[in-house]
Amino acid sequence: MVPFTSIAQANFTGITSYEPFYGHAEKAPQDWMVLRRFENAGRRYFLLVNPQTLDTKIADDGFYKITPMSYLQARKYFSSPPYIKVLAKAESKSVTIQDAGIERGMPKETGITLTADLCPSHRPLDRRIFTDIINGFKSVESPVPIALSVSGLWMKHHQPDIAWLKQLQANHEIYITWVNHSYNHRVSKTSPLKTNFLLEPGTDINYEVLETEKTMLANGLLPSVFFRFPGLVSDQQLVYKITGFGLIPIGTDAWLAKGQQPQAGSIVLIHGNGNEPVGVNDFIKLLQSKASSIANKQWLLYDLRETVEEDGSGR
Repeated sequence: MVPFTSIAQANFTGITSYEPFYGHAEKAPQDWMVLRRFENAGRRYFLLVNPQTLDTKIADDGFYKITPMSYLQARKYFSSPPYIKVLAKAESKSVTIQDAGIERGMPKETGITLTADLCPSHRPLDRRIFTDIINGFKSVESPVPIALSVSGLWMKHHQPDIAWLKQLQANHEIYITWVNHSYNHRVSKTSPLKTNFLLEPGTDINYEVLETEKTMLANGLLPSVFFRFPGLVSDQQLVYKITGFGLIPIGTDAWLAKGQQPQAGSIVLIHGNGNEPVGVNDFIKLLQSKASSIANKQWLLYDLRETVEEDGSGR
C-alpha cells in the first residue's frame, strides 16, 4: 500500500477553488486519474487516484503532465483497470433505497473488512475499537487496516480524537482509509426514507461531498475514493451523482448492531462515534471468539481498497 506523501500529510488550511476536475496524470512508471483540483497558499494541487490500486494522493502542480478530460472521457480512458470496474459495479447495485453500492469484498483468505462510521455526535470517539484491534492483531498484522467513514461535522467537533487517530497511524499501528460520509449527515426521526438523509429535499450534494473532502485535507487526512451514504440510504439518481464525483459507494452486509452476522469477505459496519456501543461490544466479542484463528493468520482484517479492487478485477 502507498504511504502518505509529505504533501498528503500537510494541513491544507487555506483551500480555495476546490472543484471536480478530471483527466490523465502522466509520469512513469504509473499513470494516475485526476479527480479534483484546488489551490492553497497560492499553489495548485490535484487529488489523484491510482486506477490499478485505488490509492489516492495529492500531487503538486507540475509534477505530472496533466491532460484535462471530461468525466466520461476519463472513465473511458481508464476503463481497463479495476477502479472503473468497481465504479460500474457500484452503479449496477444502485436501485435499492438502502445499502446500495459495494456490500462485500472477496478476500483471498477468511476475514472481514472493518468499517466504522463517524456520524456527528457529542460523545467522544469509542477508542476501544482501535486499542482492541491493535492488541488483537499486533503479532500477525501491523498496521491494522480500518476504513473510517467520517462526516464533516464530526471532524469539526472532535479535534482531539482526530489527533489521536493520526498519531496511531503515524506510529504504524493502524492504517486508515478515510471514507466520505457527507458533511452535515442530516437525519429525521419522522420522515420516510425516500425523503430522509441525503434524499431530504434541498440537499446540496456538491457541498456535502466537496466540503467534507476539504475538511479532511484541512485536518491532514487523505480523502479516498469511497463514499458511505448516511443511514445507507440513497436512490438510483443519488448513486449516479456520487459516482459522478469518481466516488465508490460502500454498503455493508454485516451491520453488527442490527444483528447481521459477518461472513467471509463481509464489509462490517460499526459506529465509532459513541452512539452505538452495542455494535462495538459485538465486534469486540467477535474478535475474542476469533483469537486463535487470528493467531494462526486464518482470520484477518482486510484493506477496503484491496478487497474491492480484487472484486472489480474479475478474478
